[in-house]
Amino acid sequence: MNTATTWQRQIGHQRDWAWRGWQIRYTFMGPPAPQAHQPPMLLLHGFGASIGHWRFNLPVLAQERRVYALDLLGFGASEKVSTDYLVTLWVEQVHDFWQTYIRRPMILVGNSLGSLVSLTAAALYPEMVAGLAMLTLPDTSVLENPAWIKPAIAPLKLALTPLETIAKAIFTSPLVFNPFFRFIRQPKIIRSWVKKAYIDTTSVEDNLVDILSSPAYDQGAADALRAMVNTMSKRHIPQHTAKEMLPSLTIPILLVWGQQDVMIPPKLGPLFARCNPRIQLVELAKAGHCPHDECPDRLNPILLDWLASHFPTSEPQPEQLHCT
Repeated sequence: MNTATTWQRQIGHQRDWAWRGWQIRYTFMGPPAPQAHQPPMLLLHGFGASIGHWRFNLPVLAQERRVYALDLLGFGASEKVSTDYLVTLWVEQVHDFWQTYIRRPMILVGNSLGSLVSLTAAALYPEMVAGLAMLTLPDTSVLENPAWIKPAIAPLKLALTPLETIAKAIFTSPLVFNPFFRFIRQPKIIRSWVKKAYIDTTSVEDNLVDILSSPAYDQGAADALRAMVNTMSKRHIPQHTAKEMLPSLTIPILLVWGQQDVMIPPKLGPLFARCNPRIQLVELAKAGHCPHDECPDRLNPILLDWLASHFPTSEPQPEQLHCT
């Protein structure tokens, strides 16, 4: 069986879009005549994933509204380039996509990195986002460290900085990084790594491995990942944190967290929920880092119920006038 053909048939109408001279892949699905009052949706994948990761969700969510999914720059079938991969770069990509194809308030759904991009987009461009659903959120700003921690570790950080600089220079040099990249992109290595993120390892099948490993063989893939590593390792304060952004949002927010997530601690979920009373937190038992792919039979109804609660499919009827 051709696994690529199998999953690509599930994700709708794929198209390419030129953004800032870079080729970007997206897809869309929807009913023949979507209701005008229904806000469209845009799905944003996590680190290392792509639009294919939504193959079990797109057909379900698109039954009553137009749904888009976007490959972020550097991932999936989007171009692999060497640039500074700040979260704000992907936010600008999302905003320009919205201005080009959607142009009305939409619902953003993200997983992991896609959640952080979605949250930042909602905070920076509130006119663009009607609702926000996040499947885990990779941000630790809500963790409180004792006041003595920073001054206590400052001398150690100062001493380690030269060593970190040397180690980074060695690791990210093409002579070291490229062979390492060629090793980790092998499907068998990808399969082994992904099994750590999934509780139900039977979900880690050939289609999923193909979705995650194929983009790593694209031209420029090694340079793109090296650029991401360099960007993440730069010593800078994040431009925007979840602790800062969440309280400012006035839209419906859904936060779903797999209780066996080993990538991002589930204990963060309740801490984020305290930041905004509009957040509906759903903690999924026996689920890992990617509940939309691992257990779509449980995740899809959660999304649909949340949508029905805040964005009902039936258009509100005008109040009847009664003559006396």
